[in-house]
Amino acid sequence: MRLQRSGYRRSLQAGVTLIEMLVVVTIIALFAAVVGPKLLGKADEAKKVAARQQINQISQTLAMYKLDTGLFPTTEQGLHALREKPGNINQWNGPYLTMELPMDPWGNPYVYKFPGDHGDEPDIVSYGGDGQPGGTGLNEDIVSWKAK
Repeated sequence: MRLQRSGYRRSLQAGVTLIEMLVVVTIIALFAAVVGPKLLGKADEAKKVAARQQINQISQTLAMYKLDTGLFPTTEQGLHALREKPGNINQWNGPYLTMELPMDPWGNPYVYKFPGDHGDEPDIVSYGGDGQPGGTGLNEDIVSWKAK
């Protein structure tokens, strides 16, 4: 009999009290409240960095296209000229992109314009989180003439 009673006491003492559980849940909630917003801010910044890197890669690919053909694709030909040969280009040695054209980190297509408004190279733009021209913060445009 004695073994049964001591085993019964141990099982009662092995449990976790409601107060202990509330303390643990409160600590976890405080940690999430402090760290969560900082992590979300880093994710937004990571999207901007990814957009800049993709724009730089597209610019480098366009430079290879220009080396072969002697000129950049027109606005009408767009970035698709890196994957499919335009009808009037003879020196095309593509495809210059092995995968499909990338979308920006927010899921929107990059805007391409040549001749560009900012120098001799094409303009490549991601309109940021809102997908609209202009904006600040997460909605700020990422542009090729500032991406380098």
